[in-house]
Amino acid sequence: MFELRNPDGLARMTADFARQGAMATFGVTVAEASAGRVVLHLPFNADLTQHHGYIHAGVITSVMDSAAGFAAFTLMDADAEVLTAEFKASFLAPARGASFRVVGEVLKPGRTLTFTQASAFAVTDAGEVLVATLTATMMAVRPRPDQRPDAARA
Repeated sequence: MFELRNPDGLARMTADFARQGAMATFGVTVAEASAGRVVLHLPFNADLTQHHGYIHAGVITSVMDSAAGFAAFTLMDADAEVLTAEFKASFLAPARGASFRVVGEVLKPGRTLTFTQASAFAVTDAGEVLVATLTATMMAVRPRPDQRPDAARA
């Protein structure tokens, strides 16, 4: 549906994702990545639960934010980085499962603002259950002209 603006966009996205300490701490990995779409995998970890034994809403929200943000990042120019401008999360069911599949997708890309959504599914023996959704606006951040690598040569 979307095309990469940067031919190295997926490799760059994967490398940037790997540098995230929070996602590494949660055990999150990239399951799939394509232009405008990222699927993340979160294994169940009792250390990430709240007092009822479900994965904490803050963890689910963080993973959805990363999935949506990196989906947007796949469509950004080579000189851009991604930051979250705003999001809204809704929880539909307790986050209980053997693992979680989190899908981030671009709804409308833009040069500065990209509109995204994410869905978190609990993976159980009986199948998948939608546990949370997120809508978010992602912002492309570019270095100021005096911060660009070629500025020192000018």
